[in-house]
Amino acid sequence: MRQLILPLCRCLLWAFWVGLAICSVGAATPAGKEARAKHWSFIAPQRPAMPSVQKRSWPRNAIDRFVLARLEKEKIEPAPGADRPTLVRRAYLDLIGLPPAPAEVEAFVKDPSPDAYEKLVERLLQSAHHGERWGRWWLDVARYADSNGYSIDAPRSIWRYRDWVVNALNRDFPFDQFVVWQLAGDLLPDAALEQQIATGFHRNTQINQEGGIDKEQFRIDSIFDRVATTGAAFLGLTVGCAQCHDHKYDPITQKEYYRLFAFLNNADEPDIPVASPAQVEQAERIEAKVTAYLRGIPETDPAIWERMLAWEQSLTPAQRQAQSEEVRAAFDVRFEKRNEEQKQVALTAFVEQAPANKTHQSAIAKLRRQKPRIDTTLVMRELSRPRETHFFIKGDFTRPGEKVEPGVPAVLHRFPDGETPNRLGFARWLVSRENPLLARVTVNRIWQQYFGKGLVETENDFGTQGSAPSHLELLDWLATEFMAEGWSLKALHRLIATSATYRQSSRLRPELNAIDPNNRLLARQSRLRLDGEVVRDVGLAASGLLTPKLGGPPVFPPQPEGVMSLGQLKRDWNVSTGGDRYRRGLYTFFFRATPHPALVVFDAPDSFSTCTRRIRSNTPLQALTLLNDGAYYEFARALAERTLRECGKNDSERLEYAFRLCVARAPTSKEAERLNQVLGAELNELREHPDEIKSQKVPDGLDAAQFAAWTTVSRVMLNLDETITRE
Repeated sequence: MRQLILPLCRCLLWAFWVGLAICSVGAATPAGKEARAKHWSFIAPQRPAMPSVQKRSWPRNAIDRFVLARLEKEKIEPAPGADRPTLVRRAYLDLIGLPPAPAEVEAFVKDPSPDAYEKLVERLLQSAHHGERWGRWWLDVARYADSNGYSIDAPRSIWRYRDWVVNALNRDFPFDQFVVWQLAGDLLPDAALEQQIATGFHRNTQINQEGGIDKEQFRIDSIFDRVATTGAAFLGLTVGCAQCHDHKYDPITQKEYYRLFAFLNNADEPDIPVASPAQVEQAERIEAKVTAYLRGIPETDPAIWERMLAWEQSLTPAQRQAQSEEVRAAFDVRFEKRNEEQKQVALTAFVEQAPANKTHQSAIAKLRRQKPRIDTTLVMRELSRPRETHFFIKGDFTRPGEKVEPGVPAVLHRFPDGETPNRLGFARWLVSRENPLLARVTVNRIWQQYFGKGLVETENDFGTQGSAPSHLELLDWLATEFMAEGWSLKALHRLIATSATYRQSSRLRPELNAIDPNNRLLARQSRLRLDGEVVRDVGLAASGLLTPKLGGPPVFPPQPEGVMSLGQLKRDWNVSTGGDRYRRGLYTFFFRATPHPALVVFDAPDSFSTCTRRIRSNTPLQALTLLNDGAYYEFARALAERTLRECGKNDSERLEYAFRLCVARAPTSKEAERLNQVLGAELNELREHPDEIKSQKVPDGLDAAQFAAWTTVSRVMLNLDETITRE
């Protein structure tokens, strides 16, 4: 009896602890569900009243009223404003991602007009470089890359989506339409080419080209990624957590997850040609000849139908699965019941694939060689015959459960009656003003870029486990203002960049270390290390090498040897020449498996999944990259040459000029003294040992020792913490 009692006690104890564990991870009790549904972020924002403040001279716009009210409540004074050189550099880096030239800094510093700063912000917002700076922000969310991922990681052509993003942001395309076009541009009436290109947003998923794979598995994996990305990008929710079971913390059931999945499950993934009208016309002419040739084959070779059927029957299940969906659909119909189109689809597959048809294949190839070379881009396209979507038991696609229809989580606003339940209807539901999340999530991420952290610090999780907003009323005011301004991103940028809150000094305030160590109360600005692409752009701009051209195919700037051997397949990296060698970091070709080391070392995302916030690390590798990477050495040489040619013969003036090129201000007396010491020591060393620089190429008209010494000083300046930091 004792032997039975002990195991029974253990079982009861085990059941008790399991029960506690289930409760601790969010077991679905009615009270728990109701409480989660009342979470602040699931309630639509209402425009709050303006708070009253005592220091009425400080606020410049509504943002400052909310920030100051909180500071006064905590009895904290805001920081003084940043000095003018710091402020102009901050605005340039935040709004266009490039540093100001010394002349631009001087012009702003000397401008006595009361609206000098507002005019500066407006000019930067109208710059074509604004779209490049903020395009990179969105491309992180879109997990943009120039390769397919997985082990093969072949190149892909999707840069026209990147250019569409840049152009849309430059023309201040309303954000609600920006979202709709990316999710369902192909479903808009008479969809134009750019509306189709915009759907590249969800073609940024990986493509597995390995042999022997189950294509359906990886198609479904892509949709899993799209659901998770859509949830993170537009709702700020960890929707992907409901793929295998009900969400443990947020009111999203597994069934609701698959209803969202159903919206995205009915898309094909074609590459479409992007060409001039003349190229399109010529290509269509040639393709018409190919079609005519294929249609004429049965007339000259009636036995081809029998050979085609024999070939169809010889295909293995894997070979049939490898066919396009259109071909598989034709195969599924008995030959005598196929219509003419289905017969032609099957015949084309047979002629193009069967080894016995080499004569036909050769004739078709000869015709197609006459076609002009036309680039393509990856897009989404709705299928004419909807796929069924099933609930996957435990998220396993091999275990389909009940059929589900497209739908949205019950905790959010209703899907409109009469709206078509497809991607377009879903996109319109997302951008509805009834959506409590989209506007909040978007303004929070924009705020994060300017201050280092969002008003909600967990920018990718507005659910019950996310951080509470530091300034909920400010967040809701910004969200309602964003919608009221027609979803204008530039209006939002203007509002933030001209606020007194943004203009504060970023200097640490020791008296606040205990009260507000993380600056959540916004009693000062934040010092932010620049993104990897902008670190490169600052070096290019300071050195005078920058090619300001916008858009176009990705480029291949120099990188260390051997990088392309690190992937499973060694790929070529043919270094760009001419102006393309000096394009902005945004345009650098990004292989997922072997990304450019100078971007990785400065924390560029890997593009395997959506990135809503870049980490900022501080490692010795970063300093070593700036000192020793071939590209940065080239920047240093160009900066040295620029300094020697553009400035007078006085070394002090030259040092100040080069310093201003890098950090937009003059060096302090101590900084100037130390730089002079470096310059003098280098010059003395090189004059005593001229053999050390014999092998170096020296620009025409410059002294070899002087140029080498200034190159060393330039390397120091490009490696300054201040050079790669937004103050």
